[in-house]
Amino acid sequence: MTRKSTPSLGTLLFFAAAFLLSAYFTFAAVQGDYGLFRRIEIEADAEGLQKDLDRLKQDIAQMENLTRRLSDDYLDLDLLDEQARSVLGLARADEIIVD
Repeated sequence: MTRKSTPSLGTLLFFAAAFLLSAYFTFAAVQGDYGLFRRIEIEADAEGLQKDLDRLKQDIAQMENLTRRLSDDYLDLDLLDEQARSVLGLARADEIIVD
């Protein structure tokens, strides 16, 4: 006589719970707050912020250069002339202004 053994209810519940737990932790590792997709998103944000920082550093360096060129220690007459023309609307006597 061969006897077919059917799994008991406890065994089925154990394997169902193990499967559900492993599915939950797999989902959390990929989609969760600290998962792989979130890490990729954070790295992309960090790269964008680094580009913004580099651009701002370049702008600051340019402003510091212009400020130094207009300081009392080092006066760039060409830059001073350019600034006077743009801010005050000044023109030389030998120039023709076309509107």
